[in-house]
Amino acid sequence: MNGKKLTKSLNDKMVCGVCSGIAKYFEVDVTLVRLAWVVVSLFSAGLGGLIAYVIAAIIIPDHE
Repeated sequence: MNGKKLTKSLNDKMVCGVCSGIAKYFEVDVTLVRLAWVVVSLFSAGLGGLIAYVIAAIIIPDHE
């Protein structure tokens, strides 16, 4: 195992830090993750992306 842990960011967040945490985990720019989330939300009429974000915000732990 690589020792990486998926956590929400407490410092670089717009809403709950989910996108920032995902970006940090996969070592990509947070803007790309946020744009991808917007695109997914648009293609699912907003509901799929919103539900996924809320679930991720609940499940993913805060950064320690």
